[in-house]
Amino acid sequence: MKKVISAAQAASLIRDGDVVTVSSSSGLGCPDKVLAAIGERFDQEGAPRRLTTLHPIAAGDMYGIKGIDHIAKPGLLSRVLAGSYPSGPSSLPMPQIWHRIVDNQVEAYNIPSGILFDMHRDAAARRPGVLTQVGIGTFVDPDLQGCAMNDAAAAHPVVRKERFDGRDWLYFPAIVPNVAIIRATTADERGNLTYEHEGALLGGLDQALAARNNGGIVIAQVKRVVKEGSLRPHDVHVPCNLVDHVVVDPDQWQTTQTEYDPAISGEIAQPLATFEFQPWGPEKIIARRAAMALARGWAVNLGFGISANVPRVLLEEGLHGEVTWAIEQGAVGGMPLLGFAFGCAANADAIMASPSQFTYFQGAGFDATLLSFLQVDPDGSVNVSKLGAKPYLTAGCGGFVDITAHARRIVFSGFFTAGAQLEVDDGRLTIVREGRTRKFVKAAEHITFSGRMARERGQRVTYVTERCVIELEADGLVVTEVAPGIDVHRDVVEQAELPLRVSAHLRLMPAALFRREPFGLELKAEETRRG
Repeated sequence: MKKVISAAQAASLIRDGDVVTVSSSSGLGCPDKVLAAIGERFDQEGAPRRLTTLHPIAAGDMYGIKGIDHIAKPGLLSRVLAGSYPSGPSSLPMPQIWHRIVDNQVEAYNIPSGILFDMHRDAAARRPGVLTQVGIGTFVDPDLQGCAMNDAAAAHPVVRKERFDGRDWLYFPAIVPNVAIIRATTADERGNLTYEHEGALLGGLDQALAARNNGGIVIAQVKRVVKEGSLRPHDVHVPCNLVDHVVVDPDQWQTTQTEYDPAISGEIAQPLATFEFQPWGPEKIIARRAAMALARGWAVNLGFGISANVPRVLLEEGLHGEVTWAIEQGAVGGMPLLGFAFGCAANADAIMASPSQFTYFQGAGFDATLLSFLQVDPDGSVNVSKLGAKPYLTAGCGGFVDITAHARRIVFSGFFTAGAQLEVDDGRLTIVREGRTRKFVKAAEHITFSGRMARERGQRVTYVTERCVIELEADGLVVTEVAPGIDVHRDVVEQAELPLRVSAHLRLMPAALFRREPFGLELKAEETRRG
């Protein structure tokens, strides 16, 4: 097959100054062999140099799939625009890309994943760029950081504010890639690509279109090559006319720390009895209370962290299937997976391409989103995208900004303080030792979600913690529920840096949440929606 080349040959096609777009989501779909070959070529030849790379979702992880770290070398990489970056615990060494960012050796931008996909679509159609309301009032807004992650990036803005039709919009000029590096499972002899072992389609098609339509090249890494004409046309996601070269890696891993699991790619349906319930503890209390906000028949977006356990809560309560989950990597329905497999779902109803999923999110076609928080400020704004002291503990914004921009119902989940020693027993919560770090703060390091914009847009926003429930109201943050065993003034109001008003109608969180057995969750009746 003429299109099959080695990884080293693929790396030799990259020129100095190229703009390279890479399709991946951490370890999921990462074309790691090709990225490694580019880094190896640079070590041997000093080329290519001054690359700009685009990553709608992170390339690589901290657990064995290096991704972007293969090319995070001084001189090789000069500019990165990414929805997210490799992240992990402080017990692991900081990835090389974060060293480059912190030391201002690369211009680094954190652009919402959906917007980055939109930029590819506009580049492919030769439109000037993206005009969007997504990100106004957040760190994406040029009135704040304008997506810049360091001083090197701030000197070269990628977004500006424009007045159009009586409203303020954010304008992201399209960036045209010269090279797209994507991944699939199978290529036939003509270069048609299918994704049968992949956990997601991600954005490979849109990235290939952006490169191809502007005279660039498309390199596809695959697991295997099969005979021309042996693939079903309906199974081909990226057609041969968009693919220039194919690199074969029979050992490519399906996702982070997972060589291959057919349930992740939807090839088998996993029995419900094989899914483990969330272990008992304070995190389960938070997930249970977040589940109480949902209604039967809803479509609900799910984010990483405590919220990812809510589907297991519904399963344990006998309510699996009453809510349809939607994840930014593309899975719809089924059982979202946890840990390293997050971003995939077993028994999914469908796997959409990520750019289309983000169109769904940006336009608020879903009913609610369940997300996490790192910090909350007096406006009700949330930071999940930056911790200056340990930057690689957070991956950046990912799809968080796209999802929350217009969502009608948002439930943020997290611990009230970080590092508290807590005990849950017999229907009550006990704080054995208070946490060292406040999470309800005077000023958040980053504004990933704007509470001010949420009030202007009429969004309903709730913050669920192990010890209380807080609502965002017109006059600020109001404590509406408190856990049994908790003193609302000592354990809540006095443990926040910011002012919290206690509702005159303060309620106790249900004691059943704080007992090990199923608590009798009853989902609300489905609300009628107008089209």
